[in-house]
Amino acid sequence: MKTGASPHVTEDLAGFREVQRLAYACAEAVAAQLVPGMTERDAARLQREWLRRRGVRDWFHLPFAWFGDRTAFTGFRVPTQFFPSGRRLAPGMPFVLDLAPVYRGYTADVGYSGCLGPDPLHARMLDDLLDHRDLVLRGVRERRPLRTVYEDVDRLMMRQGYANRHRAYPFGVIAHKVGRVRDRRRSPRVLGFGTQALKGLASDALHGHREGWSPLWSPYRFSDHPPAPGLWAVEPHLGFRGTGVKFEELLVVTDSRDPEESAFWLDDDLPHVRRRQAVGRDGQEGTGR
Repeated sequence: MKTGASPHVTEDLAGFREVQRLAYACAEAVAAQLVPGMTERDAARLQREWLRRRGVRDWFHLPFAWFGDRTAFTGFRVPTQFFPSGRRLAPGMPFVLDLAPVYRGYTADVGYSGCLGPDPLHARMLDDLLDHRDLVLRGVRERRPLRTVYEDVDRLMMRQGYANRHRAYPFGVIAHKVGRVRDRRRSPRVLGFGTQALKGLASDALHGHREGWSPLWSPYRFSDHPPAPGLWAVEPHLGFRGTGVKFEELLVVTDSRDPEESAFWLDDDLPHVRRRQAVGRDGQEGTGR
């Protein structure tokens, strides 16, 4: 559904939509500047500079960039491996940009997948990825436990022939809650994460623990509950033989009893959604591998 038709679209949701569009505009602009020889650190710096020129001074986390088999988190064992590295981009190489700016007190966390040149495998993976967007929304609207929806995503990935790469994230999360933070020109950071945003997540964790829910959407028991109202940054991540693709965008969950109003994607005017609309679907599920 189009969020503009929803009575739940308040001034707050408009603010979240604005920063999410800003983040995706940054990802598209930086992706267009990527050339062979650039490093992940170069790509991360370009994202930071682009957003700072447009007024961003705070972050949920600083921008990430992953090139080549690092898009599938190949060999990742410790959290420091997620940070941008000296890996250089080469023709035909996949890349992922992940950025989470805070703008005027509103938070976004987005992921953008691309490839330096045409690659039929990468294109097919992007097509298959959108099936998970539909699956997640359907499960949340049915008020299925988050842990169960996570397992549904796992099963679909297996049928498609892919590996679940969001399991490599801390706590194996496919999503986490985001919210408003105090609007400041500058905020301290810890290991690249903004302290204000981390405090908000910690507050949600404490509040949720008392009420039986978690702000982290994981495959573990603490996510065995229906979706809690709020905004969730959702990031299904597919991997296949050293190639990874993902999107990340905000899902709005409400307490409405109307299924269509109980959950909806904040915005359908995003690169991965526009791509689906442009190329269409062939009606076949999975890669056929």
